This record gives sequence, C-alpha cells and structure tokens, in this order.
Amino acid sequence: MNASRIALVTGANQGLGRALVEGLAARMDPDDLVLLTGRNHQRVTDAADAVRRLPGTRARVEGRVLDVTDTDAIARLAEDLQVRYAGVDFVVSNAVARLLPEESQAGRADEFIDVSNAATHAVLRSFTPVLRPGGRLLVVASSLGTLGHLDPRLHPLFDGASLEQVEYAVESWRGAVHNGTAQEAGWPVWLNVPSKVAQVAAVRAVAAERRERDLAAGTLIAAVCPGMVDTATSRPWFSDFSQAQSPARAADAVLDLIFAERVDPALYGELVRFGRPLDWEGGTPPVEQDRLLTP
Repeated sequence: MNASRIALVTGANQGLGRALVEGLAARMDPDDLVLLTGRNHQRVTDAADAVRRLPGTRARVEGRVLDVTDTDAIARLAEDLQVRYAGVDFVVSNAVARLLPEESQAGRADEFIDVSNAATHAVLRSFTPVLRPGGRLLVVASSLGTLGHLDPRLHPLFDGASLEQVEYAVESWRGAVHNGTAQEAGWPVWLNVPSKVAQVAAVRAVAAERRERDLAAGTLIAAVCPGMVDTATSRPWFSDFSQAQSPARAADAVLDLIFAERVDPALYGELVRFGRPLDWEGGTPPVEQDRLLTP
C-alpha cells in the first residue's frame, strides 16, 4: 500500500476550492499528492501551476480535468485512485454552479442540480468505498442545508432518508420545477435552499450506514458550512460583504477539520460550521428571498 497521502478537491480552479488546495498542499508532506480538479483543462493547468509556485507549498500538486456532471467520470477517477494509490485520504466535494440573481432559477435548475446534487451523490457513492481508514470526506454546503429551511410538507422526503430516497426527492423537485408545480408543492423558488438540504441529507444517509466502522477507524464523513465567503459566486447575492471571509480564511476551519487528530463523534454525519454541528431541524424558510426571486 502506498504510504503517501492523497487528497482531492472538486471545483478547485478558484475561490474556496483553490484555497483548500493551497492549504492542503501547505499542510501535507512532500511525498503527498493533492489533486486540483475542474472541468476546463487550461484553468486546471494554470491553477495547479500557480499553487506549485507558492512559497508555502510542500506537497505535490497535480491538475486533473473532472466535469462533475459526468457521474461516470467521477466513478472512473475513484477507481483510478484505488488502483494507483490503494485509495484516497481526503476528498472535498466543493463544485457549485454559479448563478446570478437576474437569471431564471427555473431555467438554470438542471445545471444547478447536476453540479450540486447529482455530483454530490456520485462523489459519496464512488469515493466512500475507496476512502482509506482515518480519511475525511467532506461536502461543502451551507447553513441553508438544515431541514427547517424547507416547507414542513417536504421534510419527510429528506429526514431519515436513504441516499436513493434523497436522489428520488431531488429528481421529484427537478420535475416539479419543469412542470411548474414546484411552488404549489412547497419547494422554494431559490434553488440553493433545497439543493443544500439535499446535499446534507445525502451526507447523513451515507454516514448513517457507515458510522460505527468509520468512527472505529477514525474516519470522518460530514457536510461543512464555511460561512460567508467573498467569491465570484457569492458576491452578486449580497450587498454587505464587511463580515465576509477571504477564501483562505474560510478554508482554515475546513482544513482544521481535515487534519484534526481525532474524529469527534458529534460531528460525524452532520453539517459542521466552524467546528460545531448545526441543528438538522433548525432554520426557517427564506420567504423574503423567495419573494424577491418570484417573477
């Protein structure tokens, strides 16, 4: 078995993903490998080259083209890492589709769901089997990923659901968006809300099946909320960024979770923000955001 540690970050060309790669490369050892992934070959190559040139970089950094909407490509990459390196130690599922406030939420639903949700399901399904003992698999979500942000009618779709049931709920939501019945059924207009809830529900589903053996091996599967981050994706949505973190600062809390010496059982399978689990039942539906986005 290869003794070097292997890390992988999706959506890593810029923003938080890029900062996570930089932090991993700075904290890992020279024999370790960090894979920076994205769907555009040139941007992946340029980003990996830039990280390698940073003064604090210690680990090896390689760029890999990965379009997360291609779930077969995710499975092939996981299989390749298993064959080449006998698994992977750190996986951060970070890819997200950029959406602007003036764009149609319904019109962008397919891309948004494919990038944020179908890809998350594929990462969980493909990479948990190749995660080495003591590894970390984290899905970047947000505080909107708590159940209380959804209409109570939708809670049974996600609370205590299996991964297959979460996938079914997501596809039901997609269908409702397309046939114009989403709001009638209680789905928020703002895609980010059900998307994040579904991401966290998917993590909880996979973690529920693996909890005992993962905790015994010191392995962590969790969703993470990095807080407000000043990135090109988030900036159009907020008028006040005075409290926003830089990507590098936001990455620190996630990296601390990755490199923690022991796994806190209270964090396993949960949505974690700054080292603390958020209440799965918490939150209230963002009525004002929906009002602003409704045509």
